[in-house]
Amino acid sequence: MKKVALALSSGGARGYAHIGVIEALQKAGFDIEAISGSSMGALIGGLFACNKLNEYKEWVLELDALEVITLLDFSLKSGGVIEGNKVFMKLHKMIGNVKIENLPIAYTAVATNLTKKKEEWFQSGSLLDAIRASIAIPTIFTPKRIGNNIYVDGGLLDPLPIAPLLAAKSDYLIAINLNGKNKKLHTIKIPKAKQTQANILKEKLLHYFQSNSISIFEVFGQSIDLMSDAIMQCKLASTQADFIIDIPSNLAGFYEFHKAYELIEYGKKITKHFLEENFIQ
Repeated sequence: MKKVALALSSGGARGYAHIGVIEALQKAGFDIEAISGSSMGALIGGLFACNKLNEYKEWVLELDALEVITLLDFSLKSGGVIEGNKVFMKLHKMIGNVKIENLPIAYTAVATNLTKKKEEWFQSGSLLDAIRASIAIPTIFTPKRIGNNIYVDGGLLDPLPIAPLLAAKSDYLIAINLNGKNKKLHTIKIPKAKQTQANILKEKLLHYFQSNSISIFEVFGQSIDLMSDAIMQCKLASTQADFIIDIPSNLAGFYEFHKAYELIEYGKKITKHFLEENFIQ
């Protein structure tokens, strides 16, 4: 069995593709023994490391667009538009008070320490705190305070954290880049929901939100994608993985968290193609 160290990039909702990548690698017989991540990559990596990824997957697959909106606890008082408490209450029920140093595999969450103005690696302490610090997208999610330090999204300084894995004695270091070049996508068919009165009401409410308040998130998302890609190219010039799997940035918008099924399936599909090209003769 080949051992793999896996670096998971930031990229908002496209981070669901990480789930498909992990499942495809495991199905092919690869043993993931070390994992690092920024932002959504830190979340998916952390859930995998504590053996809760399948439970999380089952939850997000049930969420439609309106249910995603109801999870957003808006606030303008704490340095971000969204508190994130509703989501993290759910995550706390899944994860509990797990310590990173007690995980069965090596795990690193990367966050940006605003207080000290530097990148910081979480390799011990509360797993939930590390994840919360890493996903605190500036102006969107409220920053995470730990001790005397204030943390925000790890993608600000290191959207694809390969460096934490260089000491791992794995057979391969594989990086998953959620900001790959745009390309034509294969449509994955999904059965349409029955048009009940409840579904019709949800569609009307979703249309209202999308045509009014949610558009600002699209601007934030595209701006973050652009910034992350520029930083990532600089990082990759000095630190290389054995393989990089690119997930196209036009696969989904940064905040399209209701597209879990499509994104997970695409992650599986592109990883299967990667394995056929590089490992299956």
